[in-house]
Amino acid sequence: MSLHLLHQFPRLELLGAPTPLEHLPRLSDYLGRDIFIKRDDFTPVAMGGNKLRKLEFLAADALREGADVLLTAGAIQSNHVRQTAAVAARLGLRCVALLENPIGTTSENYLTNGNRLMLDLMDVEVVMVDALHNPTEQLAEQAEHLEAQGFRPYIVPVGGSNALGALGYVECAQEIAHQSEGVVDFAAVVVASGSAGTHAGLAVGLEQLLPDTELVGVTVSRKVEAQLPVVERIRTALAEQLEVQTQAPITLWDDYFAPRYGEPNDEGMAAVKLLARLEGIMLDPVYTGKAMAGLIDGIAQNRFRREGPLLFIHTGGAPALFAYHPSV
Repeated sequence: MSLHLLHQFPRLELLGAPTPLEHLPRLSDYLGRDIFIKRDDFTPVAMGGNKLRKLEFLAADALREGADVLLTAGAIQSNHVRQTAAVAARLGLRCVALLENPIGTTSENYLTNGNRLMLDLMDVEVVMVDALHNPTEQLAEQAEHLEAQGFRPYIVPVGGSNALGALGYVECAQEIAHQSEGVVDFAAVVVASGSAGTHAGLAVGLEQLLPDTELVGVTVSRKVEAQLPVVERIRTALAEQLEVQTQAPITLWDDYFAPRYGEPNDEGMAAVKLLARLEGIMLDPVYTGKAMAGLIDGIAQNRFRREGPLLFIHTGGAPALFAYHPSV
């Protein structure tokens, strides 16, 4: 199968190089199954994370449109907002962010530390909102305010998750296929599924390049019935953009995100501590900890379709550990 149209889309060279794909020997011994990890926490701006792959395409589009402001939205501890701010700083653009407090906490640590601290360091203009009840509409309204002030804002969707941003994770699928070729046959790839651009991009890329590898999205904010159309919408638009067919089922596990988005749970934090203790790798309380809890339980419950090595996509987020301490 071919993804030849991918390179026709303008992108900025922000990533620099493919991220490492590593075997985790001690975790593998502990779980009784070979576990590998794709280190997208190693991307090179503002302590790393998966959003930089999306922003390579989105920021290129912003510059093409002559934008001087990147405008986006997320939670107070949003990894996406942090990375968008870093790209804006690198390009000499302003960054404006609508932020919500999804867990309703008054903890000073959550409100000022971690990702939020980094926004202040990067001189982001923060606009607090009661809730991101309709972020598309709210971002459009904020864009109008900025335009009235003479700015040229470019709206980066929540999570960088649209068909354009998801191209970054088609590229990631290409990296995975290249790095694993002749070395390892992955039975499954496990990724946190939130705003769904990462999940959808991997879904399109892996179906073309590694069709026998199952992709499991572990939800971090919604039940399957709510998350499935989010993934499907981006996957469909992305496939049309690349002129490829997508027929593989979308697999989502929603057993691990409780009690809600942005709030740690015992299973997720146990996974964070396990990987720290065994491999010296830091996950986060909101995304990767819960996704790793899904991988661990998936092995215990025999949920994967076939035997063989598993690949975990580390999407970053470790700065949030500092915001949730001491609750973690």
